[in-house]
Amino acid sequence: MADVARLAGVNASTVSHVLNGTRTVSGPTREAVLSAIARTGYRQNTLARSLARSSTTTLGLASRFVSNPHFADLVTSIEGAARAAGYTLVLADTHDDPVEEVRAVHELADRRVDGMLLAPSVHAEVEALPFLAAHGIPTVLLDRFADADVDQVAPENTEATALLTSHLAGLGHRRIAFVAGLAGLSSTSERHAGFSRVLAERGLTGVVLDGGSETSLAETAVLSAFAGADRPSAVVVGNNSMTVGTLRALRSLGLSVPDDVALVCYDDPEWADLVEPRLTAIHQDVPAMATRAVTMILERLAGTAPGTPRRERIPPTFRHRNSCGCS
Repeated sequence: MADVARLAGVNASTVSHVLNGTRTVSGPTREAVLSAIARTGYRQNTLARSLARSSTTTLGLASRFVSNPHFADLVTSIEGAARAAGYTLVLADTHDDPVEEVRAVHELADRRVDGMLLAPSVHAEVEALPFLAAHGIPTVLLDRFADADVDQVAPENTEATALLTSHLAGLGHRRIAFVAGLAGLSSTSERHAGFSRVLAERGLTGVVLDGGSETSLAETAVLSAFAGADRPSAVVVGNNSMTVGTLRALRSLGLSVPDDVALVCYDDPEWADLVEPRLTAIHQDVPAMATRAVTMILERLAGTAPGTPRRERIPPTFRHRNSCGCS
């Protein structure tokens, strides 16, 4: 900074004001400073500035990224919201595994992130969340809820899945399968609850398949359940990764959607309207959830959030197409 100041003919404090916007600097002086910065290739020492401010202006996001396109969309939306607020997003993949989740949370904490966004795993309450609480790291849970006294934001799951199931029942289906996600996640149990409630209300037969939130596991489960003569006539799939596995399995069995098996799914992948049949699906408002999660964490950091932790639901949208058998 001293070199930049000397080259621009100003003092170091003026350079600091130009870089940080802490005081108005006249046009010619500002241009001289910016020119000197360009000529010297000067970059601020972010670490030193962070130590001085006790803030790194970074947010950590611990989530599953690699195998589920939903989380890739979520990362994109969160990064945009964080950047708009002047924060950098640091990522760590949990693989939806409690051991990897603890490693990811520790890694982000070691990087001195100001706040943590976490899509909790099945056992987040055992170690990851107590660690964050013990170290005083402001935390917001997103996409799934957990038993913790922190802010949380997630999509509505139960009524949305009930709507999908009711739609199939209304079309005359009496034996319906549900491809369930990873056991123990709040999103899995809530979607299962919506499916089961409609079956009980209408006196229908249900077949619950363990898709484990994975494409390959869903494919294996559907291959087994739909191979026999008494196969279900319709299927509700619990997320977009499992939808891919379900479609692969049905194709391998020579079953046509929707002529042989009607299909609806939670999550509305980008290609849902590009394939034939087009997928009848529940569409999550991912940008709204991401923006709300970032807003919550920034309010905690600024001390403007309410004392009681918040639990909020983002309503999804029913996208009615023709994989359900409707024209």
